[in-house]
Amino acid sequence: MEDLSQKQKDIIVSTLLGDGSLEYDKFKASRLQIKQSERKREYVMWLYENLANLVKTQPKQRPDTNQWYFSTRSLRSLEEFRKLFYENKRKIVPKSIKDLLQSPISLAVWFMDDGTLDYREKSHYSFSISADDFTVDETKLLTAVLEKRFGVISSIQTPSCRGKKYTKLYIGKRGRDRFLEIIKPYILSCFEYKLPPSHSLTPQRLILRRCSEPMLSR
Repeated sequence: MEDLSQKQKDIIVSTLLGDGSLEYDKFKASRLQIKQSERKREYVMWLYENLANLVKTQPKQRPDTNQWYFSTRSLRSLEEFRKLFYENKRKIVPKSIKDLLQSPISLAVWFMDDGTLDYREKSHYSFSISADDFTVDETKLLTAVLEKRFGVISSIQTPSCRGKKYTKLYIGKRGRDRFLEIIKPYILSCFEYKLPPSHSLTPQRLILRRCSEPMLSR
């Protein structure tokens, strides 16, 4: 069984809270699937380089959608994560999330995967993280972890669009500075548009190469 480093475990946890998914191969193993849009190509490459020993084939681009994607090999170590994060084929927040979401890099990857910035010059900035896959009760587990583990105060919002409610974590005035302090050293340069303009990236950021994509919203 392939051993996972702690950094790899942190990345896997945060991608599963975001857009990543696990597929069961029916032979007591699962594989992690990563898909992102063209503008997040650098992020896909960064994920690949950190998970490369678990992967057979380098990331590829779909000609029809321009998405970049790759999958790991089917591994029993990943099946343990599937047992935690899936229930009746639905992605969930495991009750043990407080023991899984522990490192600053986990928080940063989760935000890069599924976070947004709301910025209004001279008046306001806040962060939000999509939790559409999860119930409100599951999202409460995440707000508790943010506060107890990282000292970040957040709340749950359920805005409606076309009659459908969407769940998200909202990090406003009481938690935004602490959240930014934690994630900023790890944000890739292609996600600089997710940071307030007055906060440039630090030299410690985990960057492989600069992105050439325009700075668009999530």
